[in-house]
Amino acid sequence: MKDETKCLHSGYTPNNGGPGVMPIYQSTTFRFNSVQEIAEVFDDPTKAHIYTRFTNPTVDCVEKKIADLEGGIAAMCTTSGQAASLISVLNLASSGDRILSTSAIYGGTVNLFAVTLKKFGIIVDFVDVDANENEIQAMIKQNTKAIFGETLSNPSLKVLDIEKFANIAHKNKIPLIIDNTFPTPILCKPINYGADIVIHSTTKYMDGHALQVGGVIVDSGKFNYANGNFPEFIEPDESYHGTIYTKDYPKCPFIIKARTQLMRDFGCYPSGMSGFLLNLGLETLALRMERYCKNGLELAEFFNNHPKIKSINYPGLKHDKYYNLAQKYLPKGTSGVMSITLNGTRQEAMEFMNKLKLASNEVHVADIRTCVLHPASATHRQLTDEQLIACGINPSMIRVSAGLENINDIIQDFKNALD
Repeated sequence: MKDETKCLHSGYTPNNGGPGVMPIYQSTTFRFNSVQEIAEVFDDPTKAHIYTRFTNPTVDCVEKKIADLEGGIAAMCTTSGQAASLISVLNLASSGDRILSTSAIYGGTVNLFAVTLKKFGIIVDFVDVDANENEIQAMIKQNTKAIFGETLSNPSLKVLDIEKFANIAHKNKIPLIIDNTFPTPILCKPINYGADIVIHSTTKYMDGHALQVGGVIVDSGKFNYANGNFPEFIEPDESYHGTIYTKDYPKCPFIIKARTQLMRDFGCYPSGMSGFLLNLGLETLALRMERYCKNGLELAEFFNNHPKIKSINYPGLKHDKYYNLAQKYLPKGTSGVMSITLNGTRQEAMEFMNKLKLASNEVHVADIRTCVLHPASATHRQLTDEQLIACGINPSMIRVSAGLENINDIIQDFKNALD
């Protein structure tokens, strides 16, 4: 099936006489006829659902749909994109290990990596997204367990050369983790370019309606975790009946380990209702992404020609530094998100935002409605000036997310505010 069809039909198939729409399993527990049957599920968690702290039938359908859209073998939903980032790293690295990340990533993820993971004894090294292969290779240590990057960085809109980073990761026998939140699998499928693990904040375009926070981890099923760099995958897990993940679950050891170890202990799993609402967003994802890209490009062209705009980052524009990479990885469009820098100060940027009437000032992005955010005083507020510059953020930069309103109304609102 093509993506438009997968959005509607993948993940859930009605039984004869069953509900045509994926039902909500709003239950914490599932009943069995015998003690032995429960024991068998604990031995093999893929046999059935047992407790909604780590699996739920409704969410399971959504996980299958997202895995299918991304071209992966399995997926696991989480209660936030940050939880997806955290679990994807902790599933690979322990105290004393390192992760290599590009510096152009979401500010919350920078804080998670640079501050919180340090409390776990995990060091995250940062490398410029535009670094050459030799520079990236020099950053990889003997205890580096993965490389992390964003397809489209938030909010600087830099395009990651996925194949370059994948080649270096695989040369060092470590996986590449890609945050594909802004493109979604409709615009880019990182697994096709060598990514091993794909994560999303489903809060954004996948949900689309600003209804709920969520995340997801997708396992490509292609990486060899038995290559000697990841002993936890090949040694018996004494916390889970001596399971050897690469032996007992050779097709998707990453997701099984993440679910039986980390989701079991952290419990950051979405409810059945959350899965149902996410699925509603996914059903129109392909259609919405087409409109987001159309509105985004027209709005970007308006900003590009306005004298009060100092610069604009939108890789869909031909003059953009990342246009060629966007044509390679994002030929269908580069989403509705862009960042603009005004000819003015931080205060003037904030005053401009206060003049907007249609576009909402909110801590969100990739919504069905147009919204704006001032990263330096909001999502990246905790970063130093040096870290802001490393992320490609100017004090007068504004992140703009074009929604699905009529494009003429969107442009008029920004024109009035600029005037």
